[in-house]
Amino acid sequence: MTFDVLGLSADLLQTVAEEGYQAPTPVQREAIPLVLAGRDLLAAAQTGTGKTAAFVLPILDRLRDKANTSFSPARHPVRVLILVPTRELAMQVDQSVRTYGRTVPLRSTVVYGGIPIEPQIKALRAGVEILVATPGRLLDHVGQRTVNLSQVEILVLDEADRMLDMGFLPDIRRILELLPARRQNLLFSATFSQDIRDLSGSLLRDPATVEVAPRNTAAEAVRQLVYPVDRDRKDALLAHLIRKHDLRQVLVFTRTKLAASRLAARLDRDGIDAVAIHSDRSQPERTRALEGFKTGEIRVLVATDVAARGLDIEDLPVVVNFELPWNPQDYIHRIGRTGRAGATGEAISLVCIDETDLLRGVQRMLRQAIPWTVEEGFIPDRDVEPRPLGARAGHARVGGEHHAQRKPVRRRTGTGSGSGGARRV
Repeated sequence: MTFDVLGLSADLLQTVAEEGYQAPTPVQREAIPLVLAGRDLLAAAQTGTGKTAAFVLPILDRLRDKANTSFSPARHPVRVLILVPTRELAMQVDQSVRTYGRTVPLRSTVVYGGIPIEPQIKALRAGVEILVATPGRLLDHVGQRTVNLSQVEILVLDEADRMLDMGFLPDIRRILELLPARRQNLLFSATFSQDIRDLSGSLLRDPATVEVAPRNTAAEAVRQLVYPVDRDRKDALLAHLIRKHDLRQVLVFTRTKLAASRLAARLDRDGIDAVAIHSDRSQPERTRALEGFKTGEIRVLVATDVAARGLDIEDLPVVVNFELPWNPQDYIHRIGRTGRAGATGEAISLVCIDETDLLRGVQRMLRQAIPWTVEEGFIPDRDVEPRPLGARAGHARVGGEHHAQRKPVRRRTGTGSGSGGARRV
């Protein structure tokens, strides 16, 4: 199938061709005609499946008859509101709107926190039809009366599951109260959790459902491997693997901001260019880190789940779980950073005895054992006693990310299941 049969206008088809896309992805094939028809939509797709284009392209087509070149701000009301959970995703969606919409005279802008608000106020007051926003900063603008949402015709909730995970539901409900009752609603989520279904039930009207990736399945193009290792030798093993296999563009996940900062500092001291990215870093710092990582100047990017959600890095070869996530579903989000758009990728997990239950939870969700291998020189000590890890419920959110509180758990006796010999990462 080609884009020609989806109902898009000729100029948008030309733009898609110029961007090098020849065939629509599954979510694009199903979602674009539905959005063009004005249907409400509940769509589940893993990251890297082309879901941004799945809503941006038909939205541009639907609004083209209202595009104008007037200089009057009143002629450019906000008609489309796209809510996203993170600054990085906001910037990426805004860039997609500008890229795909270069032949459609619609104004767009993006608002998010961590940077001065004044330039955003100036852009909003000039008039925009398409607004990409994070919930908190959008409500800042609402409070300052610099944005009017009374004429919104299309609402998009992108990465809705992550917005709920980050505690944005109260903000979302406040924003919904400011919108017209009659509008088109598009909800995109990595999975259809019960929370997402509850939200969709109160938000969507007779929605079409698109689910292109089965629930709780890992990206098929990602090769997964577990390395059992002692807890205090994880950083040494990571540095060893990076050097041994000359790994580049390595995205490493930790559970907390503190762990991310400490690991990046240790790798840097060990001669491996690394930087941490999390919510305590300023937006300019995060932007510089991401650009350095994309260009290869920075070899390792260490991130928390919150900071990494929405990162769009082409041809990312390796993801490392330095610490397994509390929620098994986050494992899917993490490894979905690689193996995208037809490419293959590697997902490595460094697992100590303390994380045995977390590994079991991941494998139960996947309904399969993850192959494992022991690296020579890093054979774990079988006599080490496990230490308790804080359960998800025992975590306090600070700045939108988790900080561990210790909680006793039962003793664990294994290091995971599965089999597999040593192989190249």
